[in-house]
Amino acid sequence: MPGLDEFLHIPRIAYFSMEVALRSDIPTYSGGLGVLAGDTVRTAADLSLPLVAVTLVSRHGYFRQTIDADGNQHEQPDPWEPAQNCKPLRAKVTVPIAGRDVWVGGWLYILEAPRGGRQPVILLDTDFPENAPDDRRLTDVLYGGDEAYRFKQEIVLGIGGVRMLRAIGFEIEQYHLNEGHSALLTLQLLREQAYPSEDVRPGEAHYDVPRVRELCNFTTHTPVEAGHDQFSWELVGATLGDFIEPELMRKFAGEPRLNMTRLALNLSDYVNGVAKRHAEVSRDMFPGYSVRAITNGVHPSTWTAPGIARLYDKYLPGWCREPELLVRADAYISDTEIWDAHIEAKQALIDRVRHQCGVTLNPAVPILGFARRMTAYKRADLLFSNLDRLKRIAAQWPFQIVLAGKAHPHDSTGKRLIADLHRYARELAGRITVVFVPNYDMEIALDLVAGVDVWLNTPLRPLEASGTSGMKAAMNGVPSLSVLDGWWIEGCIEGVTGWAIGDSDAKANGLDVAALYDKLEQVVLPLYYLKERERWTAVMKGAIAKNASFFNSHRMMRRYVTEAYLR
Repeated sequence: MPGLDEFLHIPRIAYFSMEVALRSDIPTYSGGLGVLAGDTVRTAADLSLPLVAVTLVSRHGYFRQTIDADGNQHEQPDPWEPAQNCKPLRAKVTVPIAGRDVWVGGWLYILEAPRGGRQPVILLDTDFPENAPDDRRLTDVLYGGDEAYRFKQEIVLGIGGVRMLRAIGFEIEQYHLNEGHSALLTLQLLREQAYPSEDVRPGEAHYDVPRVRELCNFTTHTPVEAGHDQFSWELVGATLGDFIEPELMRKFAGEPRLNMTRLALNLSDYVNGVAKRHAEVSRDMFPGYSVRAITNGVHPSTWTAPGIARLYDKYLPGWCREPELLVRADAYISDTEIWDAHIEAKQALIDRVRHQCGVTLNPAVPILGFARRMTAYKRADLLFSNLDRLKRIAAQWPFQIVLAGKAHPHDSTGKRLIADLHRYARELAGRITVVFVPNYDMEIALDLVAGVDVWLNTPLRPLEASGTSGMKAAMNGVPSLSVLDGWWIEGCIEGVTGWAIGDSDAKANGLDVAALYDKLEQVVLPLYYLKERERWTAVMKGAIAKNASFFNSHRMMRRYVTEAYLR
């Protein structure tokens, strides 16, 4: 088909992810996992790496978030029309679901890097008249429906994805599983690597298991048990049938349920976590497996505000392709220029908040930012644990707070958390301005990470796998005030790139409220208000030179190439 041929002439790495953030206005992502996937593809385009991404079309998106007067989240469909941005694939394949063949087609989206480079993204789709009505809806909603719907989606992604790549002519050298959602692709590869039945009796020896492992790389992303998809064997049998012998599936995927993470671990030669600490936690969760560490990174040009990017272009030309050049930012960029560029980004955030929320922030007062998926272990409410003390701090050192984030539609605790944040905002009205920006997306995220003065992150240790939002803030010279977990254990140089809340020991979780308030009251806010401006801009430039120069997706992808893809 036109547009596809340019990508078929060389073997490629197939990058499978349930969600990929292609653009802010294409709702095929829910949060950090999808944004990381999008940054991966954008970086492959920058570096001319031969990649092809495979995901679901998610026609109805994740959801559009609205907030009522009491702070309650409501979910609305967020549909998009693939034909406006993609080209239809002419090929169709089938996947087995509940004893019937479900037809899977798809769309080609060509991701173009800002400074050249193109990468293909395949978006799988089941909305075809050949399919039964329920099957047509399997690729409608990202992370939607019940357990059965989710398992069927993962059949489409893993098994359907491999079959589609074959049908449209891709030669695949390696498969990269971005989280366990696509782990069923390993079963399809086993079937393709089966020996003739007359030569070998059914069982593990019937398949070239070492070859399948050689083909697969697996990145696990969460130390939270609920983040590892599991399905009952009853559901698996009723849905997938005898696709692979049940005894063999149980051997690879575990008992008493099919664990997608364990399936990926058992059938991948290369496995990594997304930060050094996360790799340690993953090895504890899954003893006996070799889990390496490649700390995540963010795509430089995507996550840098226009004014900051202009400075980099002026003093560090080539930084978009070689972000390691940012290590010179503290020597090349003046305090006045970095501060002026930050004020430009801060004003953009102030304008967005006024337009979207009807709240006017004060540009002279520091803004604390917190934005991420709203779920219990992220502890978005930690800052509000003691409102009286928070008011006393603000009376001496005024500050403002901007919040954003979505709770999964089935996460009642996360939804209550959003309502609580709105209640705190009402209780603090007149003392501290607190604003919640609804319907968090990539566009809002860029304004936030660039426009706040301090980026806050307060997860429950050791449940933060990586945490890329602080890396995005560093790209814009915004220092972090964060719990020592995930990437921040590696990125925090106290007083140079930002500040730590407590220490890295999980026993410190209960001490974090006092540590947060003490650091705000005694270190961060006094530095902003009392010290010479160059003391604050030194931390800003430290965040760029020490963190943005390293915690970027170009370094991440070069490591994947040398350590995983070329092994």
